[in-house]
Amino acid sequence: MKTVRIGSGAGFSGDRIEPAVELAERGALHYLGFECLAERTTALAQQARRKNPAVGFDPLLIARFKAVLPAAVKNCVRIITNMGAANPLAAAKTVAAIARDMGFKNLKIAAVEGDDVLDHITGSDLPLIERQGRVSDLAGRIVSANAYLGVEPIIEALAAGSDIVVTGRVSDPALFAAPLIHEFGWGMEDWDRLGQSMVIGHLLECSSQVTGGYFADPGYKNVANLARIGFPLAEVREDGSAMLTKVEGSGGEVSLRTCKEQLLYEVHDPAAYIQPDVVANLSTVSLEQVGPDRVAISGGSGRAKTDTLKVTIGYLDSYVGEGQISYAGSGARARGQVALDIVEERLKLTRVPIEELRLDMIGVNAVHRGAAVGSYPEPAEVRIRVVGRTQSMADAIRIGNEVESLWLSGPAGGGGATKSAREVIAAASTLLERDVVKPRVSYEVVS
Repeated sequence: MKTVRIGSGAGFSGDRIEPAVELAERGALHYLGFECLAERTTALAQQARRKNPAVGFDPLLIARFKAVLPAAVKNCVRIITNMGAANPLAAAKTVAAIARDMGFKNLKIAAVEGDDVLDHITGSDLPLIERQGRVSDLAGRIVSANAYLGVEPIIEALAAGSDIVVTGRVSDPALFAAPLIHEFGWGMEDWDRLGQSMVIGHLLECSSQVTGGYFADPGYKNVANLARIGFPLAEVREDGSAMLTKVEGSGGEVSLRTCKEQLLYEVHDPAAYIQPDVVANLSTVSLEQVGPDRVAISGGSGRAKTDTLKVTIGYLDSYVGEGQISYAGSGARARGQVALDIVEERLKLTRVPIEELRLDMIGVNAVHRGAAVGSYPEPAEVRIRVVGRTQSMADAIRIGNEVESLWLSGPAGGGGATKSAREVIAAASTLLERDVVKPRVSYEVVS
């Protein structure tokens, strides 16, 4: 039975690069996927593109392709990635330029566009999902709107012979499901096979989360050699069954416990995992440990896709000002509390219009709250953090300034003061009729 080997080269924009190179060199792969796009990342990329039409793609795209192309070309590994972000076409042209500079020839690079639906969203009154309100409530503040595309434009690009496919916003599992559907010729209404392909994609999409990263908890869930953690790969057979593993000798682990955690990651309803191409059923999945770092996956199923696509809307929410300063030695906690009290009073005296304010002592109560905090031993050092949300950059700057003034006007021994202010791009979601969204594929050829 035919087997396709596909690896995960990244699970977020800032992920490590070396494990992807290891997969391309030693994984005997047919495909390597890089999942680097989050909801807020898309909006930030759209902002960057509006300032400079030549950018808007993932900031690590150049570094990743320079690192992985030699092994990928040598071993005939096809690459699929959403590093195109807000500008897949510019990203594809950049990859082509990198390939030429490195002396590679006979490469075909596809750019998948069409996920940008800002024109359809602007001025609409569609209801928001996952929160109260309507799109019209965000009028004047929307900076981006991107629909989640599915596998079909990626399959189109692969069928046209593309060695590299660069997309914008597509569903995360689609990056890994598309080459399986393409290779095995599964029908786009073969709901059970499509559902299983989404299970495989979901297990791969977060890179090292399924090999022990974001899982390890010393003394409870020990994981070996996290500094050398290997990224996962799947050996997928034509019937949809798969074996999840990693490169031999790499760190981390592939086990029932890591796979079960990743299987349920960011899943609201395991029986209805809604994707653009299918509503996958994860509750029917079977996992079996068949050897060291080898977990067999089968049983995923699905039902017909929905009539709508999810759209992520990026909008300007507010501005955040922040200041931090440290206190150490005897009485550090007491001096930190005095410092927080001073800043809180100063912000009231100077009438800074703050919508939300946090006053934290990192190491004491920045995460834990309530009466239990007072029972902890006296810390040797604390770092206070004041964060406020405002509706103007000028007011956000004033928050950090008040913390900085503690150098001289606060309690003894303050040091390491920092301050910052930034605009906050938030994300909301709505649903758009899928017929409105028109994916398109274009090509760059390195000859």
